[in-house]
Amino acid sequence: MGTIYCGPPPIPVQLWTSWNLDPWLLGALAILTIAFRRNKIGLAAVAILAVAFVSPLCALSSALFSARAAHHVILVAIAAPLLAQALPARRARALTPAFLTSTVILWIWHIPAAYDLALSTVAIYWLMQLTLLASATWFWGAVFAKPGSLVDRMAFIVASFAQMGMLGAILTFAPQAVYAAHAVAPYAWGLTPLEDQQLAGLIMWVPAAIPYAGAAAFMARRNWVRVASGAP
Repeated sequence: MGTIYCGPPPIPVQLWTSWNLDPWLLGALAILTIAFRRNKIGLAAVAILAVAFVSPLCALSSALFSARAAHHVILVAIAAPLLAQALPARRARALTPAFLTSTVILWIWHIPAAYDLALSTVAIYWLMQLTLLASATWFWGAVFAKPGSLVDRMAFIVASFAQMGMLGAILTFAPQAVYAAHAVAPYAWGLTPLEDQQLAGLIMWVPAAIPYAGAAAFMARRNWVRVASGAP
């Protein structure tokens, strides 16, 4: 295996000392912090990105596919909607292209060959992360854009979670582990590679529902406030 961006898979006793202090990453996060310094939602997005890429979760995701699944959920279902709200508002955008693009990108990066390549090549790793984040931010920007049909946007939120849940179900019920990048490290954590993969599927299938439900609740509340205020 080539160079793993987050470092070699840690064993449990090493986890809490496995912070990612890549100066390029820290510099990028500092630039985002300055850019969003007057935007609380933007700062929250930067904090979430720091959890994903600076905290020991980054190293843990080198060892466990289940940690990588949590990492991806954080990117596409928490950081991305926050970024979409923090960026300057634009006119309503078509939901279908954004939904299809974000879905295809998520599924492509979970093809075993593509995934294993991303974890063994730093440039491909960042291509994976940036395309996941950018496409999800595009999708959430289209969802949050005003004006637009609440029913349509709710339907796309449900569809987005459903496709992630479907991917999670496939991973949960797969008869064997499919990712060479996690063929050994899970044993140090008391898991077989298949158990680790099943846990990853469950994370994408069950806990991932929480941020999507939160987004739907946010949309419903915003629509109620708009109607109550008599806004068009």
